[in-house]
Amino acid sequence: MASLQQLSELRDGMRIDWNVAITMDDGLVVRADVYRPAKDGQFPVLLTYGPYAKNLAFQDGYPSAWQRMAEKHPDVTAGSSNKYQNWEVVDPEKWVPHDYACVRVDSRGCGCSPGFIDHFSPRETKDYYDCIEWAGVQPWSNGKVGLNGISYYGMNQWHVASLQPPHLAAMCVWEGSADWYRDMTHHGGILSTFWENWYDMQVKTVQYGAGERGKRSRVHGELVCGPETLSEEELAKNRSDFGGQIRAHPLDDKYHRDRSPVWSQVVTPLFTAANWGGQGLHPRGNFEGFVRAASKQKWLEAHGIEHWTHFYTDYGREQQLRFFDYFLHGKDTSWSKQPRVQLQVRHPAEKFVARAEDAWPIARTQWTKFYLDPKTMALSTKKPSGSAKLEFAAMGDGLTFLTPGLEHETEITGPSALKLFASSSTKDADFFIVLRVFTGDLKEVVFQGAIDPHTPIAQGWLRASHRKLDKKLSLPYRPYHTHDKKQPLSKGKPVELDIEIWPTSIAVPAGYRIGLSVRGKDYEYGGASGGKLSNFKNELTGCGPFLHNDPRDRPPAVFNGTTGLHFGRGKAAYLLLPIIPPKKQAAGKKRGRRK
Repeated sequence: MASLQQLSELRDGMRIDWNVAITMDDGLVVRADVYRPAKDGQFPVLLTYGPYAKNLAFQDGYPSAWQRMAEKHPDVTAGSSNKYQNWEVVDPEKWVPHDYACVRVDSRGCGCSPGFIDHFSPRETKDYYDCIEWAGVQPWSNGKVGLNGISYYGMNQWHVASLQPPHLAAMCVWEGSADWYRDMTHHGGILSTFWENWYDMQVKTVQYGAGERGKRSRVHGELVCGPETLSEEELAKNRSDFGGQIRAHPLDDKYHRDRSPVWSQVVTPLFTAANWGGQGLHPRGNFEGFVRAASKQKWLEAHGIEHWTHFYTDYGREQQLRFFDYFLHGKDTSWSKQPRVQLQVRHPAEKFVARAEDAWPIARTQWTKFYLDPKTMALSTKKPSGSAKLEFAAMGDGLTFLTPGLEHETEITGPSALKLFASSSTKDADFFIVLRVFTGDLKEVVFQGAIDPHTPIAQGWLRASHRKLDKKLSLPYRPYHTHDKKQPLSKGKPVELDIEIWPTSIAVPAGYRIGLSVRGKDYEYGGASGGKLSNFKNELTGCGPFLHNDPRDRPPAVFNGTTGLHFGRGKAAYLLLPIIPPKKQAAGKKRGRRK
């Protein structure tokens, strides 16, 4: 077996240690790059552990994403040579000068680390634990380790925090999902095709042993996938059948629980940052983590635009720095006075307005029911009368309900839920729920989402056979399904469905209309294509890469029937929305009540 050489050099004002060996508890050696101040001393550590190859430059691995971010946000590239920029991890040139040691570890089987790839598995989480504990006792470490990174580098933070590594002192989860089943592999019980495609595009391309089939580092010229070149057969033996594993576990069983956090054991001080436009992967886990983690010191932030951008902008980086300076350096950064919730409230035309809150969901939320009227296809706060049944093709575009033009600006910020009474001509049916906003002349308002440039306001999903609720965890505004058994439908017989719609924020102007679509397939934007990004297979048509179109999961014999929505006779279908009154208005109402 070819071996990697550990080297140390001074360059660009940093002491850089390349390919440092870290031995796991089973004897396997993973490799890390360490960027630290050139001066002597002990420094807090910012550590990431993940599969994207520590030596692969952002610009080389994800050129379309880098180009868009660099062109639109010059503060990202300012003050750095950008030679050490990597996908979804911190730029050491912007952190080492603040006396941090930045450690990037290639996860087992990826980049320069040999071994068997098994994402989010207990083995991988234990590796992460061992890396944290290694970093905590190095001679250049002050013993405090922080975790900071986007997406994968955020998701696995929840998992390793559940193990409570002694040297873990703070964590910043930037757009990181948490629940392997609900957030990631099965939305409402419906298989997401994202992960199998992601595996092909973003992991197999940087697997250890890919040799010249991978890329070379633009910094030192070495192969980013290690010194060995393995055959395709050898590479396949060294990785799990990721998509097959996910399909083999259609319910929330031990496989999924082993890859999800234990919220009662997550006690590390945390800063969790969500993206309103991350429908299909990222916002849910950040909000769930803020609400459910046992940490006594926790903060939530929510923003918009692309998935990767604000992590690198001054807006995001400066918040991260204040957080880590407080917990890792012990500096008085006023972080202790930071509002518990910091929101970038969305407005049409990609406008965002910052606002601080004390809690999530927002304490003054006016939970408002908008009833679905089958006769007028309206959304109304007035319950409709009479009975009716509406039908649509079970794998088709479905039905849309609309409010009249709003009399005044109406803010929707928070999680939503939908109550339906539905039947099918077959034994099952999938429901794709889209919360939408339209101008007065019915032009849809969409946003630059985490991935897709035409992302709707919010989405929710539910497979009817997965309708069983967890009564302990369910809330009126956040139904929580057990996903532990299937309850097939009887032909034509309605069942009650409670559908979770992921958190969102939008200030809807007066005259605009709120819409709700109940569909039998993924949302599709009616306008221009969103094009393609270099790291995804599919064209962007409204849902980014987060699609649910695998025929193995949705066989036509089961899912291509006729879906019925039932109304009346005790069956009141409604959309529960989080309406947020202005703070002054809410305070006035409270004063009125005290009188």
